Amino acid sequence: MSVVKPFMCIRPNQAVAHRIAALPYDVYNREEAKQEIQKEPMSFLRIDRSETNFEDEVDTYDPRVYKKAKEILDEMIERGDFVVDNMECYYIYELVMNGRSQTGIVACASIDDYLNNVIKKHENTREDKEIDRITHVDVCNAQTGPIFLAYRSREEINNVVEEAKKEETLYSFTAEDGVSHHVWRLSNREKINTIRSAFSKISEIYIADGHHRTASAVKVGLKRRKDNPDYTGDEEFNYFLSVLFPHDQLMILPYNRTVKDINGLAKEQFINKIKESFEVIENGYTPYKPNNKATFGMLFDGSWYVLKAKDNIINRHDPVKALDVSILQDYLLRPILGIEDPRTDKRIDFIGGIRGLKELERRTLQDMRVAFSMYPTSIDELFAVSDAGMLMPPKSTWFEPKLRSGLFIHSI
Repeated sequence: MSVVKPFMCIRPNQAVAHRIAALPYDVYNREEAKQEIQKEPMSFLRIDRSETNFEDEVDTYDPRVYKKAKEILDEMIERGDFVVDNMECYYIYELVMNGRSQTGIVACASIDDYLNNVIKKHENTREDKEIDRITHVDVCNAQTGPIFLAYRSREEINNVVEEAKKEETLYSFTAEDGVSHHVWRLSNREKINTIRSAFSKISEIYIADGHHRTASAVKVGLKRRKDNPDYTGDEEFNYFLSVLFPHDQLMILPYNRTVKDINGLAKEQFINKIKESFEVIENGYTPYKPNNKATFGMLFDGSWYVLKAKDNIINRHDPVKALDVSILQDYLLRPILGIEDPRTDKRIDFIGGIRGLKELERRTLQDMRVAFSMYPTSIDELFAVSDAGMLMPPKSTWFEPKLRSGLFIHSI
């Protein structure tokens, strides 16, 4: 059963929360992060991507970078840009995008629940990315970006959340991208106990987004356990910052694909090979966004096609093989285009669905030969893969809206 506990939050002063809140560190490259900070000097990217405080010659992973992140955080706390709550609370965090709302509970989840597979993952992590966040958390002595977790919706939790949302907000602002953010602090002991008790009856929680941050937080916790052999399990390093959402409020967008070339094939050869596993329907200049599973859009040489997987290639028994991203990889990208490992092949790129089909058209005019629009992976498919102890192919899910970093910090 899961442990989801309240915590003493370091959070922005109400007057500057809208200026500090930033998209996650990993949606930007170094130059993009620098540009964001130029637009908003109080952006939390100054801490999350603290290499932006140095000349480009200074390596992103230089020890000075992490030391700078700690210095800036401490300075902002001392200056009053951040305040430290003096009691353990939950926080209710609502995001509204295009009129659609999702509301989660900001809390701390247990590293033991991750180690014992109560908190389930669906993708592998890369060591270099882990090391970066391990060092960032360890040096800052704080977790600065919440993990996006999902659980099967429970009425008793929903009821407390909806009651809390009737109170006055702690923060309420609309970001530059049009996403509105509303936060309430939940300090009522009875309601806190109701939520904590309800989560203690939940045996499966799922990482929706933030696998690297989770693995890094866990490894820092294990390191500190090793350094403190008399630890009790109650220390803050045994927990990691999370926002937990009920599954029925989440939206997953497709993760589209583009490929640089067609593997030396002539156009007719390419189309004929696709026809072995897919029904191919010409769609002319009309962009195609799939509205069913096992159906794909393909933009090739300026024309759109509809690809429908033939029944004999659809695996309905294996939760990974049944994914649309697996069908495309196993029957087109690998055998026809020669993309053996999409994690490492430089010929393929992945385009988040938030960018729309226009981005696929732009890329095929700029640097790619062919693009594929995808039907989104569902939350039930994510749960099925995780429950089976299996892993999804890379870039299977794109969650929107993104959680803001800097609104909640967990000191360890």
